[in-house]
Amino acid sequence: MTHRIALNFEDGVTRFIEARADELVADAAYRLGFNIPMDCRDGACGTCKCHCESGDYSLGSYLDDAMTEDEAQERYVLTCQMKAKSDCVLSIPAASSVCKVKVAVHAGELAQVRQLSPSSIGFSVKVAEIGQLSYLPGQYVNVSVPGTTQARSYSFSSMPRDGMVEFLVRNIPGGLMSTYLSELAKPGDALSLTGPVGSFYLRDVTRPLLLLAGGTGLAPFLAMLQELQRKGTAEPVHMIYGVTSDADLVEVERLDAFAAAIPGFTYATVVADPNSAHGRKGYVTHHLPEAALHGGNVDIYLCGPPPMVDAVRGHLADKGVKPASFHFEKFNPSENK
Repeated sequence: MTHRIALNFEDGVTRFIEARADELVADAAYRLGFNIPMDCRDGACGTCKCHCESGDYSLGSYLDDAMTEDEAQERYVLTCQMKAKSDCVLSIPAASSVCKVKVAVHAGELAQVRQLSPSSIGFSVKVAEIGQLSYLPGQYVNVSVPGTTQARSYSFSSMPRDGMVEFLVRNIPGGLMSTYLSELAKPGDALSLTGPVGSFYLRDVTRPLLLLAGGTGLAPFLAMLQELQRKGTAEPVHMIYGVTSDADLVEVERLDAFAAAIPGFTYATVVADPNSAHGRKGYVTHHLPEAALHGGNVDIYLCGPPPMVDAVRGHLADKGVKPASFHFEKFNPSENK
């Protein structure tokens, strides 16, 4: 039996390895050419100490000088003494370049473009060797723009399925990728995906979740929800999806399908335009129910433009709520044309 281990390096690059149940994680990494920093192999120096974000494992012997008992309780591990008992995610406190890790490049071709609204475009990519493309729900890749030497960073809006991956992006008038998708794209166009990258991804679900999406910041949450549907969860999950205008509300049918398939998942939509006929007008913070904060016993994930991220952080501070964890990703579409 083997387990899949995600190695998340401090520069955001993620690579996956397969480790046998009887194999030390450090040995599995070295076998595949990934040099996790190490000065010993017997749990004495602590150089290979990492944080295990999720998954089950066992540890061999080690000295207190290498890792304290308190650190072990906080799920720090020594990869030279760690054996995986399930799929795991490890946070490596070193840059990928230091560990001689190259960002993966995956060849693909455009499969479909969907004009979801004047402001939003969905597109799917067929990946040549889909089995080699692994990522954590919420992460992103750099997608090459066909016919140019440039690329744009987009979060996956799905997990790999039937050889395909999907994206949801903002349609920016005059934007390089927007112009390509709206006017020039043809099924079969060759493009590449470089990554995965990013520290915004779904961790193990051990308490209630609050998901806050702004505009096309919905994309990573669609991948997260797909993973929650696959794995299941006993915890309540609530999403608030805020947009500028009625036309910006897209992929609601997918959210309805997730609400029907995932017990405990609920969502609400909010439109900022004061002239909207929508039942909830304003901003996400105006419609954040007290119950969804669970008195701070909640993991919050937020993806949206910088003003939204700052507003949510200010709102929580004003209410005196400190969530158990708060993961966020800011984006500014105007900087990514």
